[in-house]
Amino acid sequence: MSLRQLTTVWGEKITDKPLQEYPRPQFVRKSYVNLNGYWDYAITKSDAIPTVFDGKILVPFSPECALSGVNRQLKPKEYLYYRTTFTLTKSFVKDVVLLNFGAVDQICDVYVNGQKVCHHEGGYNAFSADITAALKERDNELLLRVRDFTDTKHYANGKQSSNRKGMWYTPQSGIWQTVWLESVPSQHIQSLRITPDIDNACVSVDIISNFDEPVTVVVTDGEKEIVKADGKSSVKLYFPDGDFRLWSPEDPYLYGLKIISRRDYVESYFGMRKFSCEKVGKYRRLTLNNKPYFHNGLLDQGYYPDGLYTAPDDEAMIFDILKAKELGFNMLRKHIKVEPMRWYYHCDRLGMLVWQDMPSGGTKQHKSVTLVFPNIGINKLKDNRYGLFSRKSENSRETFIAEYTEMLELLYNCTSIAVWVPFNEAWGQFDANRIARLTKDIDATRVVDHASGWHDQGGGDINSMHVYFKKVRLNKDCNRVVCLTEFGGYSFKDTEHSFNPDHTYSYKKFDTAQAFNDGVRELYGRDVIAQIDKGLSAAVYTQLTDVEDEVNGLYTYDRKVQKIDADMMREINKKIKL
Repeated sequence: MSLRQLTTVWGEKITDKPLQEYPRPQFVRKSYVNLNGYWDYAITKSDAIPTVFDGKILVPFSPECALSGVNRQLKPKEYLYYRTTFTLTKSFVKDVVLLNFGAVDQICDVYVNGQKVCHHEGGYNAFSADITAALKERDNELLLRVRDFTDTKHYANGKQSSNRKGMWYTPQSGIWQTVWLESVPSQHIQSLRITPDIDNACVSVDIISNFDEPVTVVVTDGEKEIVKADGKSSVKLYFPDGDFRLWSPEDPYLYGLKIISRRDYVESYFGMRKFSCEKVGKYRRLTLNNKPYFHNGLLDQGYYPDGLYTAPDDEAMIFDILKAKELGFNMLRKHIKVEPMRWYYHCDRLGMLVWQDMPSGGTKQHKSVTLVFPNIGINKLKDNRYGLFSRKSENSRETFIAEYTEMLELLYNCTSIAVWVPFNEAWGQFDANRIARLTKDIDATRVVDHASGWHDQGGGDINSMHVYFKKVRLNKDCNRVVCLTEFGGYSFKDTEHSFNPDHTYSYKKFDTAQAFNDGVRELYGRDVIAQIDKGLSAAVYTQLTDVEDEVNGLYTYDRKVQKIDADMMREINKKIKL
């Protein structure tokens, strides 16, 4: 039996203008032209722009996925070309027109009317180009040339594999998030950095702009103005009488934010919350808003059978978050992927904590380091042995730091992100203690899990354990919080909703739904609930949904079948608290 093309309910009703919602809720302008839709595409072996294209591709779906209409894998030695046209009205154009990409995997050159306007490397972060000088009054041609080396070079590639199987998935390339245009005045606000401070009842707003004039910042509660202040590069706003509403998964309240300059205007939002680690009794614990709080979560890979990295619809992203919440979970570990900004917005407004992984990279892994040694108790190798950890070249390490810091800045304003995870299971890990310190230098407001799984270097805030195939025995660590950051992986296969009917990848197989649910209940009782009084402060079950060969999800890959008993899972999760 061959691989099965599964579809989601959202993919089944896709239109020729997908994902039209404003893509960046954390930094909103009224100026907006969405360019998603059918573009010309070509895949060639030449860096010369083709004169004839192969056909149409539905942007922003990558050519490897069904929803793109292409269903073809871009090889490392090939080039992927995109072409479309757009026309801007006079009323839209101000002084500057910006072309925005949510993400393009991995390396791209962007041309407008034959003029190169941008070069970008890294497949997970947003970027923009000023295309004003290249524009024409009427039709404008937009062209991209893309290279994607997947896992054959050191760039971040996550769990994409040139030869997908088991825990490694179908690669994707090119545009995979929304493309849009905005028009701004010549002197405009470029970005914001929003830092809530619950201890001092205030919020700090740093404004990055290309002008030296005062701006006005306004905090709103619905339509009501709470507080207003003026400043230049930084504004601090105090809540009147120190009275404000805390954000939490149980009460995900968000305040509005307006930033007004003489020529520009943007809107944003924030939640008043604080993430930290504190000694509580005998153990260090994760805290939320200065109180102990157990992070009870699921591993979330963010793959879809019809869209791969790209959710078929905004509602598909909402579905995953809501279903996890309905089952009683309060956290998702976004595993080896960066999501579109709307996903984080939905976590912010719906109340879902996020542990954010940096997508892994580096050269080919040494399986002895990443698989064999940890399972025989050798799990603290020093990660300055760069060759052993697949980071031999300095360029590889510099590329990681560039992409990682870009991700930290991109996601800084997302209220729900509680923990940064730079490395997972030694995949391209290096100098994890230094990277943890770098993370804190950039963002001191969040917790850092410096080496999730194994080859712990003693740094960061978390002693991070991955436990499969055996009972949990907590590490003893007086200086850090002890967390079970991966466990479970139990599988029950629904063949009718299986991507690969001939192969099952999991950590423990069950033949019936009842046996699967009984196994999950026993596992949580033994490895989570019984461990809380012994110092456990977080748990991440593998995983939210099936992904390709992996059938260890609480939902099938197409999200059409819930395999876990919802009432049972909610009852278990009611017992998981500090």
